[in-house]
Amino acid sequence: MHAPIQTHNERPAAVWSSGGRAYERISRGIADALEHCMLRLDPQPGERVLDLATGTGWSSRLAAARGARVTGVDIAAALLAAARQRAEEEDLDIDYQVGDAESLPFEHDTFDAVVSTFGIMFASRPEAAASELARVTRPGGRIGLAVWQSDSNLFRMFQVMRPYMPPPASPAPASPFAWGNQERLRELLGPSFALRFEKGTSYYREPSAEAAWETFSTGYGPTKMLAATLQAERVADLRRDFVAFHQEFATELGICVPRDYWVVIGVRNRSPAQASPALAS
Repeated sequence: MHAPIQTHNERPAAVWSSGGRAYERISRGIADALEHCMLRLDPQPGERVLDLATGTGWSSRLAAARGARVTGVDIAAALLAAARQRAEEEDLDIDYQVGDAESLPFEHDTFDAVVSTFGIMFASRPEAAASELARVTRPGGRIGLAVWQSDSNLFRMFQVMRPYMPPPASPAPASPFAWGNQERLRELLGPSFALRFEKGTSYYREPSAEAAWETFSTGYGPTKMLAATLQAERVADLRRDFVAFHQEFATELGICVPRDYWVVIGVRNRSPAQASPALAS
């Protein structure tokens, strides 16, 4: 029987799930990038579309609103519960399933298009996730990814949290921000997809830097769970550093943090043995 979540991904599943419906506020903060990726992927009415690492389902709802037949998969059950509720509220028919990006519960060549907006990049085993992405996309089908650039302000935000995290395992896991490097994307996806890239900048806005802390410490699993593991004094220090980072982007009206990303569009090779050269724009 196919296990929905592999053992080594059970803890990441709990981390991401901790955000629950409050994760929707995280998606609201990147809504411009999600729409950008969906515009370039251009799902058509009736196409079978997979939203991989769907979270609370923002991108899946964008695809369904365009008439696609959408399946949303995530390792985080609580996020999926929120996604189902939101889809029902918007009268959208979307199939949400618990699933592991590194071992998807679908047959080969199932989908006309697969989208993953700031999701697949956090897979524990990138090569396995990339292989699964290719396996479930039909020949001639498309992928659309949005991934944070490796030197983006989102990466800098993680650097703020890093001193408060426990030491990494040995050997250290691959950084999710490696997906923000075009050379790495070509290594992972180039053998199966003809790739094109477009740079984008998402603008994260809040009334204040303190509001950013509230949003992330309640709805963003990595921040929320990190704070939950710390003593009160360390939580206060983390909050201070997190707020100070976001205060760097203060305006007269609140904060506005520019966060650079890539939209990656790929077309699946017609034959597994056919490796088309990646194209950069």
